[in-house]
Amino acid sequence: MTCCLMSIITVLAYILVPISIFKIFLKLTTGWDRSPTCLVGKTAIITGANSGIGFYTAQDFAKRGARVILACRNRQKAEEAKFKIIEATGNPNVVVRIVDLSSLASVRAFAKEINETETRLDILVNNAGLGGMEHQLTADGLSLIMQSNHFGPFLLTHLLTELLKKCAPSRVVNVSSKAADYGKLDLNNLNGPPDSYFTKSRDYANTKLCNILFTAELARRLKGSGVETYVIQPGLVKTEILQHLPLINRLAVQALASITHKNGEEGAQTSIYASVSKDVIGKSGEYFGECKKWRMPSAAKNKELARKLWEKSEELVQLTHQERQLLQ
Repeated sequence: MTCCLMSIITVLAYILVPISIFKIFLKLTTGWDRSPTCLVGKTAIITGANSGIGFYTAQDFAKRGARVILACRNRQKAEEAKFKIIEATGNPNVVVRIVDLSSLASVRAFAKEINETETRLDILVNNAGLGGMEHQLTADGLSLIMQSNHFGPFLLTHLLTELLKKCAPSRVVNVSSKAADYGKLDLNNLNGPPDSYFTKSRDYANTKLCNILFTAELARRLKGSGVETYVIQPGLVKTEILQHLPLINRLAVQALASITHKNGEEGAQTSIYASVSKDVIGKSGEYFGECKKWRMPSAAKNKELARKLWEKSEELVQLTHQERQLLQ
């Protein structure tokens, strides 16, 4: 009996000790934003702000005194997040606005409402995203994951540009991922499934590469406007982004994530850093991780690819001639 117990303890030690060491390493290497920036009198929009990275980003802005707009698809979850943020921060100036990034009509309606009702916009965080989806098309005829992660934010940013310029200095922060390293774009097939056995993973990686390329081209077009734009990777974070996976797969990923991934608050730090820190001023178009400059994927350095992706995106989201003039 004693021998059996010792064997169990030994096995557990072999499992738990490396896990504990990894968790300690993760805590020690996670970057934390320490910026004292006050946001009283400022307005911020965060997409996908009802949970995970978006929730903690919004909560941080509320603590700093900002007017915070939770741009979400699910009203009930957004309202619950709103009350949690108000309770935690004492800032009542937190509001919910509904937007579905997988619908061009919804994005246009949201942008129209913001432009007509808000007097300023100082920070736009394009945080919402999907992952682990079967390839499918939206009502607009676009890839669901590409539209949710790239086309939707592209259109939203475009339509809010004038308000951002009006409030300059202002910022746009796009949330990408380390998965961007594995992206491989075919501009003639942005809406088709990638030619890969790992279709779901490549689909997601491609959208995250688009986030970086979009940021680089946006920075070029906004130069001299007072609006700066940054793209970040939050690291491995336990969020709801893979909620669409089959149950067994989702449970397995969640179990692994509880060991190897950051929590939502830790994952939000670089988004917050890029949104409020003075350290990033003058570094528009750059890529950040762990609250510092990060190595950009090789494909994301291709300026010609960034320009062509922009032009293709303009076409696919059906920008009018007048809208295109906003960011020529």
